Amino acid sequence: MLKYLKLTNVGPAPTMELELGKRLNLLTGDNGLGKSFLLDIAWWALTRKWPAEINPRITTGLMATPTTAAKATVEFSFTSKVRTEDYASTFDRRVQAWTGRAGRPSNPGLVLYAQVDGSFAVWDPARNYWRRKGDIDVQDRQPAYIFSPREVWDGLRDEERGLLCNGLIMDWSGWQKERGYTFNSLSSVLSALSPSEEERIEPGGLSRVSLDDPRDIPTLRMAYGQLVPVLHASAGIRRILALAYLLVWTWEEHRKASKLLGVKTASQVIFLIDEIEAHLHPKWQRGIVKALLSVMDSLTAAPPFKLIPTANVQVIATTHSPLILASVEPFFDSTTDAWFDLDFVTDKAGKAEVQLHKRPFLRRGDASNWLTSEAFDLESARSVEAEEVLRDAAQAMSSKDFGYKQAKELDAKLRRVLSDTDPFWMRWRFVAEKKGWLQ
Repeated sequence: MLKYLKLTNVGPAPTMELELGKRLNLLTGDNGLGKSFLLDIAWWALTRKWPAEINPRITTGLMATPTTAAKATVEFSFTSKVRTEDYASTFDRRVQAWTGRAGRPSNPGLVLYAQVDGSFAVWDPARNYWRRKGDIDVQDRQPAYIFSPREVWDGLRDEERGLLCNGLIMDWSGWQKERGYTFNSLSSVLSALSPSEEERIEPGGLSRVSLDDPRDIPTLRMAYGQLVPVLHASAGIRRILALAYLLVWTWEEHRKASKLLGVKTASQVIFLIDEIEAHLHPKWQRGIVKALLSVMDSLTAAPPFKLIPTANVQVIATTHSPLILASVEPFFDSTTDAWFDLDFVTDKAGKAEVQLHKRPFLRRGDASNWLTSEAFDLESARSVEAEEVLRDAAQAMSSKDFGYKQAKELDAKLRRVLSDTDPFWMRWRFVAEKKGWLQ
């Protein structure tokens, strides 16, 4: 598991330091403060390759570079099968690369990275491995499997090695025709990741969508009775289908490769996921974190009964959703989980900088209470217009010179932006009666 990460003079802040939980880690913060960047660094720390370095067809996962002329370092620590690996890497400006000590790095286990644009990265210790020449990484096998959004669906190819993965369409249809263990596993994962009992994601039959497309296209049996080709599914459902497929594909290929090598499957899985709520309806957001943790445990459990997971699972996810934070309250455990928050802070001298804080996770009960927490820093869960009028109302209620005519105009503004049941009305009516504004 990734235990520790420290960045100096790289990224949006002078320094960032994280001591991660061994199960669930959530990162919050405004756009542009470094959440996705931290996931890129975490992936690199564990695999020693940048995603775009392996697959230039993706537009994310580029190499990080120093933000100042000062020495830039990335320090990290992760547990392998046999020991804890501590590592420090420095940016070499002459060769424009991150370097470190010689010798083959430790095996971090299976590493997955779901990026918000639909790209997906896999590092498999049974199929991807390092050797080193001096302080530069060299790899004899495929360095990692990096999918662009389209390659997830249509297959991944390499100029030197040829076909690396059939893709969702071909694999799903092939598994479904076989009606074997892998298709059952995919069906179970889709069911577990469904938004509710009433809206189960259930595979339908295979179909053709065009005279010009000879492929058998998987379909979904929708709750309203129709069979919909996966190519025509909504953005939210397509995101879940891609996640489900790649989780099943990754673990099954890892299991088969481990068997060929005569070694045990990975004892740990690290899953990085950017904006875990992307494209999902609020009712889906409320269950996705717990569902993913459950799915990861289920996938790694040994057949035939699949009761006991064979690998420890660590999830590191970014989110902009108050519902995600509210949804983990029932099972968040401070001994295994952590919440990190990125803030834009201005000091007394007017100097602004990004700061990373590991915050205590307190149950707030309602998603709207999370909106006004340190995670999102909103004044209220209301509209911007409502906030402005409420500020005017607060000043009016404390003013001695605010008269009836002004109060009447303000009351009209309040009625345009607040609902009839807004709790502010009780306070407003009490003050208005006391000051004689109600006539």
